[in-house]
Amino acid sequence: MNQPIVEPLLDGQQGRHSRVLECEEYHRLTEQICGIVERPVPNWWLAAFLTSLAIASGALFAAAYLISTGVGVWGENQPVGWAFDITNFVFWVGIGHAGTLISAILFLLRQKWRTSINRFAEAMTLFAVACAGVYPLIHVGRVWMAWFLAPAPNANAIWPNFRSPLLWDVFAVSTYATVSLLFWYVGMIPDLASLRDRAVTRPRQVIYGILALGWRGSGRHWHHYEIAYLLLAGLATPLVVSVHTIVSFDFATSVIPGWHTTIFPPYFVAGAIFSGFAMVLTLMIPARELFGLKDLVTDRHLDKMAKVLLATSLMVGYAYGVELFTAWYSANLYERFAFQNRLFGPLAWGYAIMVLCNVAFPQLLWLKRVRASVWALFVISILVNVGMWFERFVIIVGSLERDFLPSSWGRFIPTWVDLLQMLGVFGLFFSLMLLFVRFLPIVALSEVKAILPSPSHFQERRIAKDGEEVAIRKEVVSDVMSTDTLPRPKFLGVIASFEGPESLIEAATRACTAGYSRLDSFSPFPVHGMSKALGLRRSQLPLMVLGGGLAGLGLALAGMLYINVVEYPIVVGGKPHAAIEPLLPITFEVCVLFAAVTAVLGMFFLNGLPRLHHPLFCQEDFARTTDDAFFLTIDASDPLFELEETRGFLESLGGKHIILVED
Repeated sequence: MNQPIVEPLLDGQQGRHSRVLECEEYHRLTEQICGIVERPVPNWWLAAFLTSLAIASGALFAAAYLISTGVGVWGENQPVGWAFDITNFVFWVGIGHAGTLISAILFLLRQKWRTSINRFAEAMTLFAVACAGVYPLIHVGRVWMAWFLAPAPNANAIWPNFRSPLLWDVFAVSTYATVSLLFWYVGMIPDLASLRDRAVTRPRQVIYGILALGWRGSGRHWHHYEIAYLLLAGLATPLVVSVHTIVSFDFATSVIPGWHTTIFPPYFVAGAIFSGFAMVLTLMIPARELFGLKDLVTDRHLDKMAKVLLATSLMVGYAYGVELFTAWYSANLYERFAFQNRLFGPLAWGYAIMVLCNVAFPQLLWLKRVRASVWALFVISILVNVGMWFERFVIIVGSLERDFLPSSWGRFIPTWVDLLQMLGVFGLFFSLMLLFVRFLPIVALSEVKAILPSPSHFQERRIAKDGEEVAIRKEVVSDVMSTDTLPRPKFLGVIASFEGPESLIEAATRACTAGYSRLDSFSPFPVHGMSKALGLRRSQLPLMVLGGGLAGLGLALAGMLYINVVEYPIVVGGKPHAAIEPLLPITFEVCVLFAAVTAVLGMFFLNGLPRLHHPLFCQEDFARTTDDAFFLTIDASDPLFELEETRGFLESLGGKHIILVED
């Protein structure tokens, strides 16, 4: 195993351990993470993948049998019309919440400890949502009619009911999946460029080259990239609340005893974060051991995640207590009986498992000795996953088995199709996770590298002093840059390497101060302050995202009002045709979807991506810019460019290995 990266810095303790690491540390980190992808396939991975794939094939067989025969092959029937299908759907949607929480919310809160685990959690989110998406496709019965849920008239000239929480689910989960995919992919682009530059076989070069979209680590790229990532984090954060809130509306808007309660939205959101963090621990702890990531996923990471698990366990336990108290205090006979049935009825054993796994066992995390034990955390995380599955099962099946009339009571007994479908989807999830750890970087390289160095006070003072002068000079030469009338030389410019981020940012600041306007920097991670050093103008991306969000909001609201008022007016639940309130969930989801897509496409446009070939790629040492190298380039079309003078100027800045960039 490679030598460990400095552990305290990865836990965000930069103030206490403030020093600039040598470039060898960046390279060691790249070797450690990219080596997981580049090394030959381990025997354990092959055995685990074939096993999980065989289990996943069971779900495929069960789905084919269900589609060809009918949903009667499931054990559900009247009065239990929902059972394993919705139980597993809600379970997997909940699992997918931890990725967005770790990536987006902790990013906005500037919690540096997220950097070593966010990529893994984001991947888990995508695969969990994919597993959840299996169930709406098959539980509708006639899957070939699933397009009736699309916002378009079907063959009978009728439209979907936009006031239905079930249709809200379709928009919420699909939006969440899309935004999570964009967030995951955008965050991984710099690391895909690292794999591209290290690839030694032609297939890997082509595949990773296409996925990296021509990323070069340019300072101008990082300028728009950081804003796009921040905007995506801001957009993804409310989705954590909205998605599982909308899923809870499937139950809370009904009149079934045990479902019709206002505590479900916050209760479901807390439970989703609870189960999601548990699954991250379940997956990350074995990966940490198998891939030798103890220096990246440190004991402090696990301790913080255990504390989040403990906090959400208390929230879930509080919700359980509120449910029982509300049922008693309401004096509603049906509500009282529903919860008496949970405690003492046929599914009392499931309720006991739920409380033990979700409330009792996590209380052990108050003990520091338990939080410090990796395998104790692993066992508790598995128990939490078991408990959260039983929570959904008890809520759904337990409330339906015994409703208002004893004459309509019934029991749910799962069939082999139910069990095989549930087990097979777990196989699908683990198959996707194994493919991820084999072919993609499981740790965000650029983010971890970004928290290693600590910029000096000299750098900050120099930028503040020269910033105004740089901005003035940029305004003077902006017209020259925009006309682009200068003759293009046979070479593009010169490139020089620098020792680290501090020397690079100082060189860029001095070059701008000297009047050079067409220059750029290249680094393996965003160097904070570089945008100001290069004199870059404020990005237009936020305005583009605002426009995209408003367009989505207007399109969704106007379209649904037109359908409900003009095209297909029908009274649902006594609501007026033009009632806006039941349309707000879909309006919100479409607004966020359009804004997120605009953020990504806008970032690509402003950065000139994709560009799969660039002259810099032909330079021998330039591939190190995604690893451990820092470069500054001055374009030959710069008004002040003179070959020998520019070369000497870069040397005076401390630049090394100064070479011409040929066209």
